[in-house]
Amino acid sequence: MMRADPRYSAKLTLCLAAVYIIWGSTFLVTKVAATHLPVALFSAVRFLTAGAVLTLVARFVFKHPFPRRLIDWRHVLVTGFFMVVASNGLNAWAIQYIPSGQSALLNGTAAFWIAGLGVFGRRGHPLTRWAIVGLSIGFAGTALMMVPRGELHAASLLAQLGVLGAGLSFSIGTLYYRSADTPVDSLMFMAMQLFAGGIMLMIVALIHGDIARWTFSPPGMLALTYLTFVSSCLAFTAYGWLTRNAPPAIIGTYSYVNPAIATFLGWQFMHESLSRIQLVGMLIIIVGVSILTMPGGSVTDPKTLDEPKAA
Repeated sequence: MMRADPRYSAKLTLCLAAVYIIWGSTFLVTKVAATHLPVALFSAVRFLTAGAVLTLVARFVFKHPFPRRLIDWRHVLVTGFFMVVASNGLNAWAIQYIPSGQSALLNGTAAFWIAGLGVFGRRGHPLTRWAIVGLSIGFAGTALMMVPRGELHAASLLAQLGVLGAGLSFSIGTLYYRSADTPVDSLMFMAMQLFAGGIMLMIVALIHGDIARWTFSPPGMLALTYLTFVSSCLAFTAYGWLTRNAPPAIIGTYSYVNPAIATFLGWQFMHESLSRIQLVGMLIIIVGVSILTMPGGSVTDPKTLDEPKAA
């Protein structure tokens, strides 16, 4: 087996760290934003702004061309709907009714969709034995973290289903983009995807009448700024690179780490409950991620990622 390129390994580590830490904190910040601002409108402003900023960077700093083919624009619209509108839109709506840590825990199911569905398609990637072990351990840890501290209230059931749908939508968008045959650079593609999703969310906001309910709340505006420039611009760009260059099992590990970080932050700053069982689950998740990311846990040769499976 070929040894991984050190430059690839370093970039993989940096991108994973950005997605782990930034997106882990995003649940708490989204909770703040959803408490003070209309959900659809602040989400639309977030993605329209982030998309515009990344477009300018991609075009004028890195000289990447805009998508030119009609099919490339179709890829942008499809991924923009699944990864921005359906995923982030549902999450922002649902987090109004459930704790931020619980939202993150339910989002952890995306890892299983990404890894499981990732074996199919032109760029399908088979799971190694160690990857299956890591995913199984991660599943066990996530299951423990989902054990409620108190009783499960029926009022939050719809929101929980919404978060599960958001995780599935994000996984579908991830795998669609991974399999898309497009020459568009990943940074430009992510920029167009965010902007397209922002336009769709703006339509939802206008229909819902969010503009009349907008207020320039300081906590809400600070949260919106963080979500726009740190979560969307930085972490989403890192995730775009991972989508095209990392195995699905590795990509999905963010869904293990994010709940651990989000649950801790929710407990620390929002006084959300964190039981002993959930703490055990967090430790088990770390073990699962370590197995997936160690040499031999998945693919170590990035060149194999660009090779379609034999028919």
